[in-house]
Amino acid sequence: MLFALAAVVALAVPKFLGERLGAPDALDSALTVIGRILIAIAIGWTVTTIIDALIKRRMARLDLEAEDNLAARKMATRLDVIRRIVVVIGAFITLAAALTIIPGVRQIGVSLFASAGIAGIALGLAARPVLSNLIAGLQIAFTQPIRLDDAVVVENEWGWIEEIGLFYVVIKIWDWRRLVVPLSYFIEKPFQNWTRKSASIIGVVTWTVDYRAPVKAMRAKLEEICASTPLWDKDVVNFQVVEAAGNSITVRALASARTSPRAWDLRCYIREEMICWLQAEFPEALPHVRAETSIRRSQDGETGAPMGVEEHDFTRDDSLNKNPGAK
Repeated sequence: MLFALAAVVALAVPKFLGERLGAPDALDSALTVIGRILIAIAIGWTVTTIIDALIKRRMARLDLEAEDNLAARKMATRLDVIRRIVVVIGAFITLAAALTIIPGVRQIGVSLFASAGIAGIALGLAARPVLSNLIAGLQIAFTQPIRLDDAVVVENEWGWIEEIGLFYVVIKIWDWRRLVVPLSYFIEKPFQNWTRKSASIIGVVTWTVDYRAPVKAMRAKLEEICASTPLWDKDVVNFQVVEAAGNSITVRALASARTSPRAWDLRCYIREEMICWLQAEFPEALPHVRAETSIRRSQDGETGAPMGVEEHDFTRDDSLNKNPGAK
């Protein structure tokens, strides 16, 4: 509105100055050009703003808070990237249209429209990182290797896709830090997407326990723990011994949840409840360190040092308690 109002004023002033005050033709021409530029800007800004508002209105109707929000996140990701690209293209076209109105720089505006020639190639090479991210944004919008609220692991950091911009992606790490990654990263490098096909996810919990741990009782306790919390979606629950080595065994619990945040809370809940239960009912199941020695007896019946171990005199040395500086 402001641009349109300024354009009307700029077009009306030259006529008024020419008819009433006899202003020079150069001033009339300059004000006329300014008025036309403002009109072009007003038209471009109005069209871009209307499209942006329509896309935002469509995004506001999506139910991203639903538990099964995969379809909504797909549409939101696509619309958000398209909206940002429309704004950039609208600004580019508006700038080019404004430049074509100015007689001295009209060729620059035409070149922007044509996007050809040696200058265009040089500009493209100089802006290669920007263009690569812009093209990656288009690929992400339609192929969607990532979507808003996807649970991902990038650079050994686990978090959720919080924002997909024109040139970068913001990942909200589980401890509320933010990891900013270029868009081209998700096209060129491998990463983990835990919610690619659905929002449901399986959480994994492991414990290192003693060989005397009651495996069958722990399996039953896991099912009891899962059944006692609404975090579990009643789909997957499993308990297995995954490793046995040295003085301990490693057991693993699997439990599914509807969303990645709920899966994280479910994992923590299972871990805490199982540890408390073992401490109260089976303390012997907690990790222990075992050592075995063999006692050697001499011919006269006296007990000697353990076999295979050198004998040492562990008597106290009073010299260690003296002043280190004393001679």
